[in-house]
Amino acid sequence: MTSPHNASTPAGGAPAAPAVLQLAATDNVAVARRDLQAQEAVTVGTRTVVVRQPIPSGHKLALEPIAMGDVVRKYGQSIGVATAPVAEGEHVHVHNVGMTASSHGHAAGAGFRPTERAPAPLSFDGFVRPDGRVGTRNYLGVIASVNCSATVCRHIADAFRGPALAAWPQVDGVVAITHGSGCGMGGDGEGLALLQRTLRGYANHPNFAGVLVIGLGCEVNQIAPLVETLTARAPGMFATLTIQDEGGTRETIAAGQQLLRQMLEQANQARRQPVPLSHLTVGLQCGGSDGYSGISANPALGAAVDRVVRHGGTAILSETPEIYGAEHLLTHRAATPAVADKLMQRLAWWERYAALHGGDLNNNPSPGNKAGGITTILEKSLGAVAKAGSTGLMEVLEYAEPVRTHGLVFMDTPGYDPVSATGQVAGGANLICFTTGRGSTYGCKPTPSLKLATNTPMFQRMSLDMDFDCGGIVDGRQTIDEAGEALFRLMVATASGQRSKSEENGLGDNEFLPWQLGAVM
Repeated sequence: MTSPHNASTPAGGAPAAPAVLQLAATDNVAVARRDLQAQEAVTVGTRTVVVRQPIPSGHKLALEPIAMGDVVRKYGQSIGVATAPVAEGEHVHVHNVGMTASSHGHAAGAGFRPTERAPAPLSFDGFVRPDGRVGTRNYLGVIASVNCSATVCRHIADAFRGPALAAWPQVDGVVAITHGSGCGMGGDGEGLALLQRTLRGYANHPNFAGVLVIGLGCEVNQIAPLVETLTARAPGMFATLTIQDEGGTRETIAAGQQLLRQMLEQANQARRQPVPLSHLTVGLQCGGSDGYSGISANPALGAAVDRVVRHGGTAILSETPEIYGAEHLLTHRAATPAVADKLMQRLAWWERYAALHGGDLNNNPSPGNKAGGITTILEKSLGAVAKAGSTGLMEVLEYAEPVRTHGLVFMDTPGYDPVSATGQVAGGANLICFTTGRGSTYGCKPTPSLKLATNTPMFQRMSLDMDFDCGGIVDGRQTIDEAGEALFRLMVATASGQRSKSEENGLGDNEFLPWQLGAVM
């Protein structure tokens, strides 16, 4: 990215904040960092461009004439083609830009370089579980095997809210993990296998000191096969109940609350202790993206991810439909051709899946994305991949598959944030970092969720929900590397117990949303 300081210097003062940002020397568009007015003259390098019509903040301005059918370039990459002639100074968006086929070459692994480890790896203060895994929080979980037991799970968890938890100050809370599935599906199909993998991931999660699994009794997703492969917990820290066997809902709620009181006594004995940063696994998310996402918050998160990896930790990139068109940037740095091939196989699956339901991957940006300045999926994907930093891609995983590889990995998930993050947490993410330009209030119990604002006005407007302001990159007050370092320190502090804004607001109890595949019968 070229320097954002492309405005003139006022007399006797510091350089003025730039009106527009050109991200690469070959780009034929620039991004407005504030609302631009018609007939306003803006300076880009040594040239002046006159704005032809009002252009909202975060949207694109043509730096030169672009003929119909010519490539529109941002980030030094194609983000589409002009569907009409575009004059210099004109607003460039959905009215004059369309998609082009993603046809990048894939020099699989050509850019892979082993990551140089930090000479003095950092640590964070975490909860070491009996199996050696480390939690960033100390919760108890009440997990429903089926939607039919969801209300019972919530009644049990609700009994330990607020002052009711005061007797156990070392416990962060009791979380009900409920969902809308578990029955009305094939007994040996992909849908059931995926749900069970997701629920097992939560039941095994190190942020849960103890877990209670509750079923109805007659559901397809029976408790016994669901829990038979779980990692063993300390005695008394795992239990199951079946509503039909207990005699009904009231009896199950009473029994569940009694079991949790016993678990709370033991969970309250846990204490944080210093552990290597190799025990940190960060899920990377972006939602409510805008024209600044690929300029500020995503690159800042990428810089922080590079630091996590250098210190031995792990980062999970996901949202497969939102890397479409930018996958070549990942395959280029894949650790092996096999890893690159796994990623391409998942993209091919998504193309077939979208076509089966009458859609295509090109039609991804949401109305909010477009209002924020994102025009095509290519533009969105190029910005989204920046979250992954610059280290090698070490592995590609199925949805909710346990993450056992250190470094940058990719997990196949939908682009819908709650579904994607649910898969990451099931895979072992004990921290979520969520970049947003339009604003997101996403919480994610039992895993803390940090929200990164792409621009300062939104950060200020939603200050009670945003954890980190990346707007200084847009304004020229901060470099990407400086923001990445500050964010990295916040990530370590949050993993060590500093509360996120969503935790302070009591959010995150309703965001468990497994990916549902297969027929509902």
